[in-house]
Amino acid sequence: MTQLIRNAMLSNSIASVIISIALMLFLGFSMTRVTKCLKLPNVTAYIITGILIGPYCLNLIPETFVEGTDFLSDIALAFIAFSTGEFFRITTLKQNGMKIVILTILEACMASVVVFIVTYFLLGVNIAFSIVLSALASATAPASTMMTIRQTGSHGEFVDTLLQVVALDDAVGLVLYSVAISLAVALNQGTRVDALSILQPIAVNCGVFVLGSVFGLLLKLLLLKKHSDDNRLIISVSMIFAFCGVCSVLGVSPLLGCMAMGTVYINVTEDNKLFMQLNYFTPPILQLFFIRSGLAFKLDMLTGGAVSLGSVSLLVIGVFYFISRIVGKYAGATLGAIITGRPKEVRNYLGLALIPQAGVAIGLAALGARTLGGGAGAALETVILASSVLYELLGPGCAKLSLYLSHSYSTKLEEMVPEEKLPVKKASAVELLIERIEAIQKDIAGKNEISPEEEAFQEASEEYYAATLAVRGRRNGL
Repeated sequence: MTQLIRNAMLSNSIASVIISIALMLFLGFSMTRVTKCLKLPNVTAYIITGILIGPYCLNLIPETFVEGTDFLSDIALAFIAFSTGEFFRITTLKQNGMKIVILTILEACMASVVVFIVTYFLLGVNIAFSIVLSALASATAPASTMMTIRQTGSHGEFVDTLLQVVALDDAVGLVLYSVAISLAVALNQGTRVDALSILQPIAVNCGVFVLGSVFGLLLKLLLLKKHSDDNRLIISVSMIFAFCGVCSVLGVSPLLGCMAMGTVYINVTEDNKLFMQLNYFTPPILQLFFIRSGLAFKLDMLTGGAVSLGSVSLLVIGVFYFISRIVGKYAGATLGAIITGRPKEVRNYLGLALIPQAGVAIGLAALGARTLGGGAGAALETVILASSVLYELLGPGCAKLSLYLSHSYSTKLEEMVPEEKLPVKKASAVELLIERIEAIQKDIAGKNEISPEEEAFQEASEEYYAATLAVRGRRNGL
């Protein structure tokens, strides 16, 4: 069967693309049925699917398809970044803005510091490579975290803090990477490192942020009240795609700018319905993105040496990077939470939720590989890809565990309805049990309602259907 599929795909390039997408979507969904039984998030299923249908297992997807879908990373990250902008409301940031900034900087920078100490001083890896690798350690995976939160229906102060930290975390990671890659290039070329080489990438990221803010204002002007919901979705998607295209031409990451676009839009319009529609629209895109990450994994490079980096193999570097980043993230998050006076749940479990790493780090590693070039560039991308696969297998489960331990969601019926909601009166044990069951049933009935994202999507569909019927009625009248 697999040979027949490969032959059909090789004989027709159009069929190759269509069948590849169909296989990725269907097999990814099928794998979620398995991971659901193991109580693992869907992201884990997508990564495993990519590895299984990739070149080292079933080899169902042609390499040309993987190479030709680089744009998936930019598009997926753009939607993720735009969605995270919703959580940067001015009213919320005024309440605990500086605390979140301090917490994020500490957890991001601590991860970079620990990774640099381990790779450069302990393993003796090339300093330029160590600087770039440590900068990438600061990034997390907002897609994994957001999909896990949606899947569990989590909410509360822990979730609000986590989302704001994850969103800011990648902004800090972008700045750290921009400075690190400039330092690495200067060190490789033997040129003097000056203030200009450090300030220039920071200025570029500031420019991208300003450009994204302008796109956010344009989006507000284009989305008129008279537009139907389906047209609003079309306009918003086209604007996000357009911004990605501009960033691609400029050779910069769209992440920071898309985040600014979402932030500006939500603050000038207070229109969270658009974000709900986009959240209901993006799951297939995110699924393809994660499966492609598994497809791009190159196992054979891990067993090779790293002559240009030192005497240590890439496998050893990857293992130490994997462990040291987790230690740095947890220590930085705990320290930041203590300094900013966050609740016990945040202090104890925030670091656990920051373990996932995929899209942002993989995208930046690809840029770094092109910039560094040669063996160092290939080694950088291999280490990040290999560790990201492990992080995405372990990370979402840890994120889900942190949400559970912080009481952001619960699977126990007795915790769905607190004791104080029950009537206070003298009654027998049987009567109290009956009252409690009735209260839980009412609460479950409310929880079975459709999500806001699905409701927004259904409203747009119903509106489109009503308009179609009206057009048909006018035609029949003629």
